[in-house]
Amino acid sequence: MSTNNPHKSEEGAAASAHDEALEAAASDLRIAELEAQLRDAQERALRGQAEIENYRKRAQRELADERKYAIGPVIHDLLAVLDNLQRAIEAAQKTSGDTGLVDGVKMVAAQFDGVLKQYGCQRIETVGTPFDPNQHQALAQEPSQQHPAGTVSREMQVGYKLHDRVIRPAQVFVSTGTPAA
Repeated sequence: MSTNNPHKSEEGAAASAHDEALEAAASDLRIAELEAQLRDAQERALRGQAEIENYRKRAQRELADERKYAIGPVIHDLLAVLDNLQRAIEAAQKTSGDTGLVDGVKMVAAQFDGVLKQYGCQRIETVGTPFDPNQHQALAQEPSQQHPAGTVSREMQVGYKLHDRVIRPAQVFVSTGTPAA
């Protein structure tokens, strides 16, 4: 005998609706989790792309710097030759009466200086400029009537920069100002 109980069919329908609601909620929760995972994966991918791009740019900068300053050691070694040329000119002017030879050596030194400039090597300004420890090497301090304190008063050795880097600091004397009476 079967009895049709209206309450049982209502309970079954309610349970079925409840199960469907639970499944929908679980499905919505799973969708939200997957969407969150997708956002995380997209963010990681973007960060990875940004890191790769930053690395590429940094590598290009480093390569450009290496090319720009690759000649530095050669120029540094040639500066000693230029110094000796200058010393030869000074010695010849003091002792020799042969101005033709001195003028010839001066022309060679000027040409040498021109070649250095062509490759981005410039002399560092010294006498009369404020002392800069990044470009000047102070040998000593001395009183000076012509230069205020903290200013380069004499140059002992010419300094050079290759583009914007110092390859040899200028050796200088720094003024302490007017001598005390």
